[in-house]
Amino acid sequence: MAVTKEQIFSAADELAASGQRPTLEAIRQITGGSYTTISPALNEWKARQVTAAAPLREPAPQAVADRLAELGSDLWTIALDLANARLAVEREGLEKARAELEADRAEATELADRLAAQVDDLQSRLASIEAAEAAARGEANKLRGQLAAAQEQAHTAEARAQEIERRAGELRTELDRAHQDADQARGALAEQQKASQAAAAQLDQVRGELAKVQAKAQADQEAQQEQRKQAAAEAHRMAERLTTAQAERDQATKAAAQAREEAARLAGQLDTLKEQSAALLARITPPPAAEAKPTRKKPGSGE
Repeated sequence: MAVTKEQIFSAADELAASGQRPTLEAIRQITGGSYTTISPALNEWKARQVTAAAPLREPAPQAVADRLAELGSDLWTIALDLANARLAVEREGLEKARAELEADRAEATELADRLAAQVDDLQSRLASIEAAEAAARGEANKLRGQLAAAQEQAHTAEARAQEIERRAGELRTELDRAHQDADQARGALAEQQKASQAAAAQLDQVRGELAKVQAKAQADQEAQQEQRKQAAAEAHRMAERLTTAQAERDQATKAAAQAREEAARLAGQLDTLKEQSAALLARITPPPAAEAKPTRKKPGSGE
């Protein structure tokens, strides 16, 4: 709602009645509005105050009339004309000074309005800056949360990689044990082969003696045949154990290869998470302009 002239006059009268000097700022504190609106009305109020306080034209006092009775009313008229002329000159000078003062006041009022507009603009810009700062703070907190989550994922992936490495070590241990079992099976088979060769030598010896003692050689031959059957059965069992050990070894090799692939995949994920963490840290705390940016590490490069 615009401020009226009557409101400005009333505020000026109120200030003057309380012994205060009516100024633009004092009236603006009471009525509101702009300096441009208040200034012309305040000038008009001041002009009315000057007019009300101007001296009035009055007839000569009785004492003067008595003392100047001999000069007559013409002399008194001349004196009044001189006083009025002097008063006119003084009023002209006063009006000129008042015009200059009004120009200065108008310029000051315009400057005050510009300054008030600038203050409002600065306050608006300050509010925008504070809002942007609050948004930046929220974004920083969000990025910190994402960084913490990424670091947690990296720790989890590292723990999984360590677990897979441990399982791979256990599989390698089992594979070594399978190799040892296979070596033992091969050693037992070699022993059986040696035993078979010794048995064959003994059989040849028995055959040489067969010509001397037919009945005894026949019995010895049957005994040797039974031994060969047992040796062959034992060799067959050892061969089956060797086949089983080889199958277990192949299965352990396959499991170790899968474990190595899983470890490589998790290592790639870990490198990716580390890169994401570095990127988030770079977004929160940008490096100084004078420092060179670090070379981005390629996933799985090992550098």
